[in-house]
Amino acid sequence: MTLQQALEWRYATKVFDATKKLSDADLNDLLTSLQMAPSSFGLQPWKFFVIANPELREKLKAVSWNQSQVTDASHLIVLARQTDMTATHIQAYIDDIKNTRSIPAESLEGYKQMMSGFIAKFTPEQRASWMEKQIYIALGFLMLAAATKGIDACPMEGFDAKAYDDILGLNAQGYTTTVLCPVGYRSQNDAYATLKKVRYPLDQVVTFG
Repeated sequence: MTLQQALEWRYATKVFDATKKLSDADLNDLLTSLQMAPSSFGLQPWKFFVIANPELREKLKAVSWNQSQVTDASHLIVLARQTDMTATHIQAYIDDIKNTRSIPAESLEGYKQMMSGFIAKFTPEQRASWMEKQIYIALGFLMLAAATKGIDACPMEGFDAKAYDDILGLNAQGYTTTVLCPVGYRSQNDAYATLKKVRYPLDQVVTFG
């Protein structure tokens, strides 16, 4: 498919075919799209949990308004943000830049101080909101990658985030659930798959200055 065709083909899948599973190669491509997604300063305040265990997914379905996508999709991807952004996280990122690009740590001191000053201006609530915005950038990359490969996806906010954190033990790892994205293949019984996409005309949503 061309990009245009992929965008027209995709939709928020309501009913997945539980018998169809992603290949390891396709799943890896989707996860790579998450890994390569951009974030503010490049700080990547996230972690992505791939849930395939049927028993675990049944527990999660119960706290997701019993939506079938949670259990019937090939894989359930839980996109989580860090519970906070600290000096330790910033230093770890600086160290990664230093090692990846083989540059001296001293040359990154100004960048480190700029990031630290930016984060320090936020209240805890503002930091949480800022990190959640980064998660949605990654979600967009995941959904586009899926569409271009003919893989279905369904972004979901209808769930109990605290229950997800408890069931998956995320807080102990320093993360909290932000949004879900089941991925797999649409069922032939999903009536939404054949509905014409409703979008405002391009000239109504884009203005040139």
